[in-house]
Amino acid sequence: MITVRHMWLGIGGNPRKALDLPDEPFTHIVIDSRQAQPGACFIALPGEHRDGHEFVGDALARGARAALVHRVPPNVSATVLPVEEDVPGPVQEPVLFLVEDTLAALQRAAAYWRALHTPRVVGITGSVGKTSTKEMTAAVLRQRFVTLWNRASYNNEIGLPLTLLHLGSEHQALVVEMGAYEPGDITALCRLAHPHVGVVTNVGVSHLERMGTVDRIWEAKSELVRSLPPDGVAVLNWDDERVREMAHVTPARVFSYGLTPEADVWAEEVETLGLEGIRFTLHYGDDVVPVRLPWLGEHMVHTALAATAVGLVFGMEWEEILAGLGDPNAELRIVVIPGLRGSHIIDDTYNASPASMLAALNLLADLDGSHMAILGDMLELGHYEEIGHRKVGARAAKVVDRLIAVGERARWIAEEAVAAGLDPERVVHVRDVEEAIAQAREWIRPGDFVLVKASRAMALERVVDALREEGQQSLG
Repeated sequence: MITVRHMWLGIGGNPRKALDLPDEPFTHIVIDSRQAQPGACFIALPGEHRDGHEFVGDALARGARAALVHRVPPNVSATVLPVEEDVPGPVQEPVLFLVEDTLAALQRAAAYWRALHTPRVVGITGSVGKTSTKEMTAAVLRQRFVTLWNRASYNNEIGLPLTLLHLGSEHQALVVEMGAYEPGDITALCRLAHPHVGVVTNVGVSHLERMGTVDRIWEAKSELVRSLPPDGVAVLNWDDERVREMAHVTPARVFSYGLTPEADVWAEEVETLGLEGIRFTLHYGDDVVPVRLPWLGEHMVHTALAATAVGLVFGMEWEEILAGLGDPNAELRIVVIPGLRGSHIIDDTYNASPASMLAALNLLADLDGSHMAILGDMLELGHYEEIGHRKVGARAAKVVDRLIAVGERARWIAEEAVAAGLDPERVVHVRDVEEAIAQAREWIRPGDFVLVKASRAMALERVVDALREEGQQSLG
């Protein structure tokens, strides 16, 4: 974790003042004052709806020893230190580090702190699956190496610097997910993190509305492997034709994974085991390794392959890699929880794209029993918006017994499901979460497998929470 003194130096603070600041690590670096604890540093960032400067006082009241600000909030009692401050003398905490731009200062501090450490850095990007790949890769690496990885989806110009500031001398490996809304984003993140290994899971239509074309998405994702050093390694999904093309634009060595024997590490004999997970056989050179994992869905095979590839690049043994692939502490997305009337709620609400929706429906199809889906809008699909939703509806018609479509765009899911043969009496289109909960309460039957999935902004986790709470109450 970055220290108070090094935070000052990292933001461009006058070195003559540095010795007056303690060389003690912060306990946390936070952007939400509610998460501030004694010894934390609060970064006051302007937001779309609220400005972090409004909450500096709250952060200090909770024990933060410093805050990074670009203006001094009124009614806050603290020592103000402009970055050009050079007057020697003791500093009374709490301290406000005053800069011109807090986001730029955060990024400067992160780059400075990263340069003082020597972990091997793995960057991960892709249209789908990058978070689960990040989690499983970290699970593999920590079987041998002291590993830091970005939590949740701290994968942007704010989250990645926050992760870097948590680096310590003990860390041997760093795994960072990298997201992109437009070309140039990942290049900027690479300038901060300096990855040695870059993993690209796939190129799809996520964020197409922002990017405009799939070619621009390819350009954005390829920035990771373009930014690798010549002695680095580009880990590429050989089953994705667009990702395979990135082998021609990276200066790094290429290490491939997939379901084809053409890949460096590949899998065959894939078998889904319902709630028991998945089983497959790994091949690497002359090694043939049987694998059984507790994770749900055939799509998790590619996640496991990517993590395996990174483990092999790091020189790990099979015993270590397999332990990491099945690590129960890995925070993977899809969770099955008890629900109302003895149902099983498949919580995959974190985010959604057509590809991940289809993968989730395929998972549902693998489970023996009656199937219901609560599917919401997929956002930022641009001109692919209607086509993507209708593809999901067509697949849903082959998998589910009952379908609740939530949101304006989800009407295309409902329409296409009916057109593809699902009984109209078993399809309902609702406007919002409350209506979805009400309909689910009416329809859920004992033993149902209920898939809940949509883009994050749809907040369908509220549906899961409602059905879980009711399920727990009925068990009582």
